[in-house]
Amino acid sequence: QVQLVESGGGLVQAGDSLRLSCAASGPTFGSYAMGWFRQAPGKEREFVAAISWRGGVTRYADFVKGRFTISRNNAKTTVFLQMSSLKPEDTGVYYCTASSGRKPPANYEYDYWGQGTQVTVSS
Repeated sequence: QVQLVESGGGLVQAGDSLRLSCAASGPTFGSYAMGWFRQAPGKEREFVAAISWRGGVTRYADFVKGRFTISRNNAKTTVFLQMSSLKPEDTGVYYCTASSGRKPPANYEYDYWGQGTQVTVSS
């Protein structure tokens, strides 16, 4: 069982940067692939980024490539999402996820979800 707690969300202006953190608990964190999803008001949840168990493989949604970076610190059981050049359309609740597979699942199906952290980007 993995528990995920996100933090770092907030209100920023367009063009600003923000770093989200996800603290994970559980004995097998180091063997899980991790990911970030987001959900904007009135829209479906969408994939943002993912990282394999050792960080060697990363995947990004096209709309964040070059702006967002996912990373992890297995010693601290934490995953990060560094977001830069933020746009108003990046506004939403950002969720941290974990998959029991070591690589990000191709079908985007994850086993564990956090409660989410709100990111609001004003224009």
